[in-house]
Amino acid sequence: MTDERMGDALWGALERLPRGGGVVFRHYGLAPAERRALFAKVLKVARRRRLVLIRAGAQPMRGESGAHGGRGRGLRTAPAHDRREAIAARRAGVDALFVSPAFPTRSHPGARALGRARFGLLARGLGVPVIALGGMDARRAASLEPLGIYGWAAIDAWTGAKS
Repeated sequence: MTDERMGDALWGALERLPRGGGVVFRHYGLAPAERRALFAKVLKVARRRRLVLIRAGAQPMRGESGAHGGRGRGLRTAPAHDRREAIAARRAGVDALFVSPAFPTRSHPGARALGRARFGLLARGLGVPVIALGGMDARRAASLEPLGIYGWAAIDAWTGAKS
């Protein structure tokens, strides 16, 4: 996941992602032209590193691999904060779900984290890959692996900031 808080740490984070990993490009606060220009720069890195690049937000971007939380071509992902959202997204035909917040996170201060047990109940039997989000790092991802997560996403884990 990207956002404005990353600043120049975005570039190092992109370089640390494992090949075949993915990026959900958010940066909602940028003006449209500035957002397109930054997306184009991220796309160059993503192609070189063989990363999947998914656009969040309503405006399609040239070169995107898919869309997060909306309509688009290619891969479709959606957020799920509760079972109702997860089932609705699955019925809408998404390819993967970002279930959050798994743990406390700076992205949503004060939001009630799911924790392992509630995360597992929410994610169980959905029939689509589940990606853990919210306060994630490699250690926390390992703790969720027995629950069948497909992968994990983060901002702070890639920039070195503390969740």
